[in-house]
Amino acid sequence: MNLDLATGIRRFLEHLEVEKNCSKLTIRNYQHYLEVLLNYIEKQNQKTPEVSDIDQETIRSFRLYLSRQAGIDGEMKIVTQGYYVIALRSFLKWLIKNDYEVMQPEKIDVPKNKDHSLKFLNGEQIERLLNQPLLSTKVGIRDRAILELLFSTGLRVSELTRLNRDQINLNTREFGVIGKGGKARVVYISKRAVIYVDKYLKTRSDKDRPLFIRYGGKKEIINEEEKMRLSPRSIERIVKHYVRLAKLPVDATPHTLRHSMATDLLQSGADIRSVQEMLGHKNIATTQIYTHVTNARLREIHDKFHSGNK
Repeated sequence: MNLDLATGIRRFLEHLEVEKNCSKLTIRNYQHYLEVLLNYIEKQNQKTPEVSDIDQETIRSFRLYLSRQAGIDGEMKIVTQGYYVIALRSFLKWLIKNDYEVMQPEKIDVPKNKDHSLKFLNGEQIERLLNQPLLSTKVGIRDRAILELLFSTGLRVSELTRLNRDQINLNTREFGVIGKGGKARVVYISKRAVIYVDKYLKTRSDKDRPLFIRYGGKKEIINEEEKMRLSPRSIERIVKHYVRLAKLPVDATPHTLRHSMATDLLQSGADIRSVQEMLGHKNIATTQIYTHVTNARLREIHDKFHSGNK
């Protein structure tokens, strides 16, 4: 049986929302990638496209089209092109599962990205960043708690903004979060982070559920219960502000603090499997991007044990 492509995309997005329980951001991104494909095929075929129109020749020409599209720094980055391929492969897998005759998703290779340097802050840079907020103000205390919690737990910015006050147990210094793909994990709070989160909570006289709230400015969320919750974009702006004040050589983001947390643990001797669990990585290969930090330790081992160094 066949199915028009637009209807197939709509049903697939509904599947992501209802059955896969994907985040709104994930669904929005998949919708964008697949609608670009839909518009491309419509212009090429001059007819209403069907899912069977997704064949190897169409994919080849579509990927060539993507590679020639403008990006932030010229042509579209390989990693961005890869997002389109990942979305398409997921769509094809769903179609096959629902008995539509389409090409096998395994026939579409995800483009390989060149190795790139990982942004992270060293110990001195972390301390400079953490010491930027003014602790004489409520905003400064809140912002110090945000920075400490990001570095302490390795939370993604979306995970941080979803936190509610009743989730945080400052006595046990741990709490559970639901991360990417609905995967649950436990994260741990450092003793120093506990101090600043506690200070921040003591400045609060309200009863609002969100852990981190705004103290004015434009309301980005209409829902009455959520109107005071800081958004991921707000957290990103906060981090950027203190990065500039600290005059750091790294253009750090909330995700840079996640990288820095993993780097800090590995440099101190933590094993990579434990770091994988703390970060909530599904695949160990994702965590292995941090193994660059073991180079110094490998050199020490080589110097100490290799017979040619004796």
